[in-house]
Amino acid sequence: MSVLRNIGAVVAGLFVGSCVNMGLIRLNSTVLFPMPEGMDPNDLEQFVAYTEGLPATAFLVVMAAHLGQAGVGGWLAARLAGSRPLLLALIVGGATLLGGLMMLLMVPAPVWMWVEIPLYIVVAYGVGTIEVKRRAKPG
Repeated sequence: MSVLRNIGAVVAGLFVGSCVNMGLIRLNSTVLFPMPEGMDPNDLEQFVAYTEGLPATAFLVVMAAHLGQAGVGGWLAARLAGSRPLLLALIVGGATLLGGLMMLLMVPAPVWMWVEIPLYIVVAYGVGTIEVKRRAKPG
């Protein structure tokens, strides 16, 4: 039963983490740095043209979205885990890392954005460790 609970915890962590990510990305692309009228964000060429004109602060929001996905998703997976909360948090962090890596390879971004890649695992490890310590407290 613990295995099913752990699978559900990872799925929930990935889902909620993705919602955090997409919420911040949507805020970035509709409120803070709106996309041009009529632009199709699913058209990679149009999307790349849009991102090339963005200021550095827009990419800081993107970084916050990605790290938020690893952090919130990893924490939720760890919190819901039947066992091995740190591992489940790291699974969510690893999946986030793969997604972030794919985006950095597909969409041009400032070179300094590559610093976020190892931070996915650091954030997931941190939130997983918090849950491990919480469970270890007596009472």
